[in-house]
Amino acid sequence: MENQASSKSIILNYGLYLGVISTIIHLVLFASGSLIELQWVQSLGGFIAMTALIILGIKKYKEGNGGFISWGQGVKIGMGITMISAIIAIVYTLIFMNFIDPTFQQQAMEVQQQAWLDAGMSEEQIEGATEMAAKFQSPGILSAMILAMSAFLGFVISAIVAAIMKKSEEEQY
Repeated sequence: MENQASSKSIILNYGLYLGVISTIIHLVLFASGSLIELQWVQSLGGFIAMTALIILGIKKYKEGNGGFISWGQGVKIGMGITMISAIIAIVYTLIFMNFIDPTFQQQAMEVQQQAWLDAGMSEEQIEGATEMAAKFQSPGILSAMILAMSAFLGFVISAIVAAIMKKSEEEQY
């Protein structure tokens, strides 16, 4: 039961750290006026932070468990961290879209339309692509996409890290 409590604490703490770090990266890029142009920086920063915090969370759990951790426990810790941060990201995204900058999605779409035009797409193709993209900008769809992408990426990272760090008591003998 002691390990269960510590895993919850690790998941909550590291998930909160990851959510806050991701939010700060977004806010810094937004404040600098380069959020649209430097979207890759946000993605890369989020990936690095996620990887680092999953590693740290699994390592902390392993240290608190006498140096032992199963693959399943590692994945549970990593996925828990990821899902806590995803919930924070969803809440932040909804606040950002509705209160901080309600025009952001329209600005991003205008930049994308120009990129499509520069790539040689016709007006009809751009109109069709814009209609399709608009369907993915509703709060429900956007929240589901954040959750799904976080779950996928979090599982992959957690599975790899857990496989590397796993150590059972049987392996000791």
